[in-house]
Amino acid sequence: MASRADNIASSLSFSNFGKATELRQRILFTIGALIVFRFLSFVPLPGVNPLILETLYDAQDLGEGIIGLFNTFSGGSLERMSLIALGVMPYITASIVVQLASSLHPTLMAIKKEGEAGRKKLNQYTRYGTVFLCAIQGWFLASGLESFGAQSGMQAVVDPGYTFRVIAVINLIGGTMFLLWLGEQITSRGIGNGVSLIIMAGIVAQFPTFASNLFEGGRTGSISSVLIAGLVIMVIVLILIICFFERAQRRLLVQYPKRATQRGGMQADRSHLPLKLNTAGVIPPIFASSLLLLPLTITQFAGNSIDTGTGWGSFVQSLNQYLAHGQPLYMLLYGAGIMFFCFFYTAVVFNPEEKAEELKKGGGFIPGIRPGKRTADYLDYVLTRITMVGAIYLTAVCVIPEYGIAQTGLPLFLGGTSLLIVVNVTVDTISQIQSHLLAHQYGDLIKKAKLKGRSR
Repeated sequence: MASRADNIASSLSFSNFGKATELRQRILFTIGALIVFRFLSFVPLPGVNPLILETLYDAQDLGEGIIGLFNTFSGGSLERMSLIALGVMPYITASIVVQLASSLHPTLMAIKKEGEAGRKKLNQYTRYGTVFLCAIQGWFLASGLESFGAQSGMQAVVDPGYTFRVIAVINLIGGTMFLLWLGEQITSRGIGNGVSLIIMAGIVAQFPTFASNLFEGGRTGSISSVLIAGLVIMVIVLILIICFFERAQRRLLVQYPKRATQRGGMQADRSHLPLKLNTAGVIPPIFASSLLLLPLTITQFAGNSIDTGTGWGSFVQSLNQYLAHGQPLYMLLYGAGIMFFCFFYTAVVFNPEEKAEELKKGGGFIPGIRPGKRTADYLDYVLTRITMVGAIYLTAVCVIPEYGIAQTGLPLFLGGTSLLIVVNVTVDTISQIQSHLLAHQYGDLIKKAKLKGRSR
């Protein structure tokens, strides 16, 4: 049986793509949806002059701060002030609020326990929250855009006023909600998680520009060859570290009661319960970034239209200064957010009591641990310890490179957060492709077995 499974696994190659029609259609649909996403990132908001906006963006060097981080996650949409300038970050922020509320508020906790119907209700609340956050961010974004470049005598908005602000808010809400719909279509009809793939596509889209600027700097001598080699080595080492820790897991032995075999003997079944070192995946850094980007984006653009001589203007300016990307306070809050969401999201996706009850109903038990509450306590103890290691790993991978990049002025594409998202989403997508190929291979074997049975 094991040799047959090994033969099937070894036969999973690119030659099987031609036979797996459904998988090929899913991959093509995913690619097409991501192409639509990239096209939308080049469609500017109505009433915005793209040429003047590009000149002002480069002149004020906004690509290195918090706006640059937001721009990286949106695939350059914020830099071009496109219809999807806000990206999917408002949706992620809204989902954080709804998940936190569903774990604390009794009414939402009851809705969460309703199963599929409760999940749909919570998703609807998340969409309402997304619209609300898009409206707030879009209003401040449009207000700041009107005064953007006023000191240099250039105007990015053709006709400033309340009409432009309302139109901009409506378009930004529509762009974000369309991205959510597109992500849901990718999840159901394509390959991988749609929202994660959209974020990854936005990050990867910055790579050609970064690579061309890097090697052009090496050619002209503005960037030393040693620095370029160091950057390449750093990226390779980060990718290897991420792959190692993301595949690391603690396998708990699970034993089942003895059963009679065909030869009249008794045999005990054994299995393993895998507990990943990083159960939360890329969710903690995305959630932490989203929570920090929400107020900082508002204050960053609101600061362009606020008089810095007033008390409120001085407060906004100080807030932007202390919470700027790379500053100690920003890194401290970012690291604390990653640590918190590691434990929070792990508790959401893995319930030790439910898992212990499943093992008890199936007759399984962990050797040396009594079924029931003792098993739940043991699973919680083990999961807390390995989650602590995973949280430290995530915090180190995300915070240390980000701090170094902020101090040296290197592109944000090289940050640990960006690489973590790209590597995780890529590995997850490849795993799903392999699962589809394996299912297709087993389906062919079953069909062949049925045909042979009929011929006999």
